[in-house]
Amino acid sequence: MEEVRVFAPTGMLGSSYLETSLARAMSWQPHFIGADAGSTDHGPAALGQGICMFPKQAVKRDLRLMLLAARSHNIPLLIGSAGTAGADPNLAWTTDILLEIAREEDLHFRLALIHSEQEKKYLKRKLREEKVRPLYPTIPISEETIDRASHVVAMMGTEPYIGALDAGAQVVLAGRSSDTSIFAALPIRWGFPAGVVWHAAKILECGAASVAVRRHPDGMMAWIRKDHFVVDPPNPDYICTPQSVASHTLYENADPFLLVEPSGTLDTSHARYEAISDRAVRVWGSDFIPAKRYTVKLEGAELVGYQSVIIGSIRDPIMIRQIRSWLADMQVRLDQRIRDAFGGIEMDRDYQFFVRVYGLDGTMGPLEPVTTPAHELCLVMEITAPSQELATAIADAAEHFALHYPVPEWHGLITGLAYPYNPAVLNRGPVYRFSLNHVMEIEDPREPFPMELVEV
Repeated sequence: MEEVRVFAPTGMLGSSYLETSLARAMSWQPHFIGADAGSTDHGPAALGQGICMFPKQAVKRDLRLMLLAARSHNIPLLIGSAGTAGADPNLAWTTDILLEIAREEDLHFRLALIHSEQEKKYLKRKLREEKVRPLYPTIPISEETIDRASHVVAMMGTEPYIGALDAGAQVVLAGRSSDTSIFAALPIRWGFPAGVVWHAAKILECGAASVAVRRHPDGMMAWIRKDHFVVDPPNPDYICTPQSVASHTLYENADPFLLVEPSGTLDTSHARYEAISDRAVRVWGSDFIPAKRYTVKLEGAELVGYQSVIIGSIRDPIMIRQIRSWLADMQVRLDQRIRDAFGGIEMDRDYQFFVRVYGLDGTMGPLEPVTTPAHELCLVMEITAPSQELATAIADAAEHFALHYPVPEWHGLITGLAYPYNPAVLNRGPVYRFSLNHVMEIEDPREPFPMELVEV
């Protein structure tokens, strides 16, 4: 074959795209449709709880259009990082939606389900064999860390997708994946040069993110050839420029030119970008350096506790002028109040109390360069405890205590905070943190990723 035509309808399944863009892209006769469905951008909750960051309605709409287009043109549909995090509950949730669409539309196809959730016994063995090492920023790891994790996934490369296609899968729904592997698998399977393929996959994985001006999520088309690739957005209102495509190559990379994948590293230091029309760009010159050891990234999330939040605003200039000392003193006195009322429990040992001050340094914390506070401040007080009942109880006490805690200039109790919600305490439920940010060395690229074949 002289080229592989690839269409990515959107940068994230559930974020939407235009049906007109899909229709135009399909007129260009792509060889397959690929879609990324996951990310760690929204934090650890999706992995910890096994939930999707998008509602079912949004995912179902996007998935229905992709599935109908792929089946009507008899081309594969590849979706990776199902349900945001790609753990087994995320994959099962997305599978249910896919099967529901198939029933409603009377569609029949061979479906490959590729799992990325890791068995803890397997991970412990790899840890003892010294096959697991940390990424930056380093998170300590032990067998206890693995046991505490709610879910652990490995990020697959192209090989599990190729295995699914070799088995005759017409639709592939996979757990956690390298974003680019979704788009690189079929061109690699067909023997196209790795440097060209991986660079094209990097541009495709975020849909229309590499256009000059993006107003809403949409798709991107690529023509992958032996010595270059071309990208052209199907949306007539969008254009690619050499700068926009080169800029996206730098996106989310630790190094501006090197992009590490499980099987090696894409080197774009010699890449060239050329406009071939007023909207399409040709790219060539990238290399791919095979890895000496095949590694997959591990992502894990563990339960921190249960959280309640109180949001309040301060407009009093006297309080604002001394907000740091007021907060410090208030927290010391609150710790004593909670200790007396709750049988001796202590802040930072039995529960955590944390305040973000928006209008001062709520976003950047100690890195904030502007030290002058605004004329009003928003306080977000977080109480995290081993149970929701305890977090709520402490928050109920803290809400009243902070509301009336005075400053030296005022005599007696005051009302210094304005709460926009009633009740003022908002219960968040379970909260999670990332507990694994490591790579695991494996001999067989498909070993940690079992596959099921289902006749739909």
